[in-house]
Amino acid sequence: MKSAVNATVIAAVRPFVNPDIRRLAVHGLLACAAACATWLGAGPAHAQPPAYPAKPVRLIVPFAAGGPADVLARAVGEGLARATGQSVLVENKAGAAGTIGVDMVAKAAPDGYTVALVPVGNIAVNPTLMPNLPYKPSDLAPVAMLATAENVLVVNAATPARSLAELLKLAAQKPGELSFASPGAGSQAHLAGELLQLDAGVKLNHVPYKGVNPAMTDVVGGQVTMMFAQLSAALPYIKAGKLRALGMASARRSTVLSEVPTIAEQGFPKFEAVSWYALMVPAGTPPEVVRKLSQHADAVLADAALKEKLATLGMEAAGGTPQQLAAAIQKESTRWAGVIKQRRITID
Repeated sequence: MKSAVNATVIAAVRPFVNPDIRRLAVHGLLACAAACATWLGAGPAHAQPPAYPAKPVRLIVPFAAGGPADVLARAVGEGLARATGQSVLVENKAGAAGTIGVDMVAKAAPDGYTVALVPVGNIAVNPTLMPNLPYKPSDLAPVAMLATAENVLVVNAATPARSLAELLKLAAQKPGELSFASPGAGSQAHLAGELLQLDAGVKLNHVPYKGVNPAMTDVVGGQVTMMFAQLSAALPYIKAGKLRALGMASARRSTVLSEVPTIAEQGFPKFEAVSWYALMVPAGTPPEVVRKLSQHADAVLADAALKEKLATLGMEAAGGTPQQLAAAIQKESTRWAGVIKQRRITID
């Protein structure tokens, strides 16, 4: 192409008789042509995309409105909107224990404008538990841990056991007679009960329900002996004397129930079953977008007012990098895969 341009320029200056004038004209036109070609060719390469986010962001919550996950998402969404100057639209896509909403984000465009609140079970448990899950963990990219939620082992107030040791002794005397409730097979509450059986060497009867409220109602009513429940759901019943707290399933005691020891303190040092929620995006989202979104989330979660609000839900603001979240997912996946295998848990 360069030779063609040069030939055109030379032909254009041939009418000049004076060799010096002709030589100057050739050099001038060639320089101008080169500059124009450079400017025209470089234009698209220097065009920069608008800074992220340049439009509203959709935050998908895979559960119905009103629950702890929804309240968390809306609180974080408000903070992200203030931090970025763009609207964050929270959308509830409930169904199939969170699978529908998470799958929707896994299949969304990887541009950072569709993000998801993902519970630990949907990313670190269900891929092992459900062979026909419509998405794979690799279909989602980690952004930041949003919050952790404490779980507490509670028993009906009429249960004679007043400590974990007494409860396990009772369970050993009556194999399979003591029951534990959960909001569904494969839930964190279910797996925590299975883990307790493994660690303590006792046999309990699992009673799955369709949700936390009916499960909690039957524990309070005495139809079921015990349950691992999120502290926010169990606390009103504990304070009212309708449930008795025997152990925290977290690594340390709760600031709300400081008198209740952890299960780890009571002879099972490796026992831990903490619920948490993460912010994730479709795999393939540009690293720079993931980094910015993670930084914004980290700043939002550091806000004192947000921390106080989450504390009323029995949650603790988390934060951290995408790499730290990826490590947490791997740790939980390994832990629960072992429980699922040893207890031979299956869900169709």
